[in-house]
Amino acid sequence: MRTINHWQEIPRFESEEEEARFWADARLDVRLMNGSLLKTDSRESTTVTLRMDPRMLARIKRLARSRYLNYQSMIKQWLSERLEKENS
Repeated sequence: MRTINHWQEIPRFESEEEEARFWADARLDVRLMNGSLLKTDSRESTTVTLRMDPRMLARIKRLARSRYLNYQSMIKQWLSERLEKENS
């Protein structure tokens, strides 16, 4: 099995059959695949520092874990929901 390490190694295909034959014996390197993932534009969000009681943060983290969520994402969701409630 041939590993593709650079995008330039992938030829232009004349047909789907030709492409299928190529990929039957080739695969993308994991680093190449990871590098192609869409990255969030850092201008779309702002980092905020918030001081919080350690016990409260521990409770939030436990609750988030029980819901299989990232605690920061859960806090953002709560804030968003509250803003919607305040604006209505």
